[in-house]
Amino acid sequence: MTHNSTILVTGASGNVGRQVVSQLLAARSGTVRALTRTPAGAGLPSQVDVRQGDLSDPVALEAAVAGADVVFLMWPFHSAEPAVVVVDTIKHHARRVVFLSSGAVQDGFLPEQQHHPVGRSHARVEQLIEQSALSWTYLRPSTFAANTLWWADQLRAGDVVHGAYGAVPMALLHEADIAAVAVRALTEDGHDRATYHLTGPEVLTQAEQVRTIGQVLGRPLQWVELSREAARRRLLADDSFPDTFVEPLLDGYADMLAAPRPTITHTVEAVTGTPARTYRAWVCDHAADFR
Repeated sequence: MTHNSTILVTGASGNVGRQVVSQLLAARSGTVRALTRTPAGAGLPSQVDVRQGDLSDPVALEAAVAGADVVFLMWPFHSAEPAVVVVDTIKHHARRVVFLSSGAVQDGFLPEQQHHPVGRSHARVEQLIEQSALSWTYLRPSTFAANTLWWADQLRAGDVVHGAYGAVPMALLHEADIAAVAVRALTEDGHDRATYHLTGPEVLTQAEQVRTIGQVLGRPLQWVELSREAARRRLLADDSFPDTFVEPLLDGYADMLAAPRPTITHTVEAVTGTPARTYRAWVCDHAADFR
């Protein structure tokens, strides 16, 4: 793949997208273009060609993808409804897409057969990409370590996290590792039609995650278990949490608790040459967010 490529990063001011932009710049991988709703407040480096808009705006997406060779595609929606227009727009300009899909997608099932709504929406986007003329790579990550930032307000107020399904085991994944795999797929040959299942290097329950945060912060933190209904009420009262995602989140936790323990993959190391970061390393990188 040529270093003169123009790479469009969607969701460029988010946790993963910002890392993709940063790592592309560090790799000197051609022109880095970023699509973000708020260019002035995004704080992206001056070397980045920043375009205003998002995937829900076909005109802005058309302008951003024109002249791009490769696209890093994140899916910010809770359904696949906008995907027909998004994929159609991308395929008329770019030759390749690296799609940040979901670990909820199950191989061997059509989108409508997927058990979880997140799996259904992401599987539909994958299907549309495969039906296009684009070459593609899919990243299917395990649980994002950054999801635990949902507890930051509770931890700034005290030493207790209240939540449901504290025994749910997760293979938490650092956003920098997701981005590192994405950058390889965006800038190197040999990743066409690959589906990468990404996990962190360890499995921790939610209660163990809280203890890990406490160890890094030097505080005696603890998890306090709530009933599902109490957790539901708490999430619905949180203005920063989307109401439409409350039931899918709790359903997902219930499914994860009933499912076999997550299997650790070594895909991050296989693709990048560097082992995946631990959750403790992630907490060290984000300790200020919990204080």
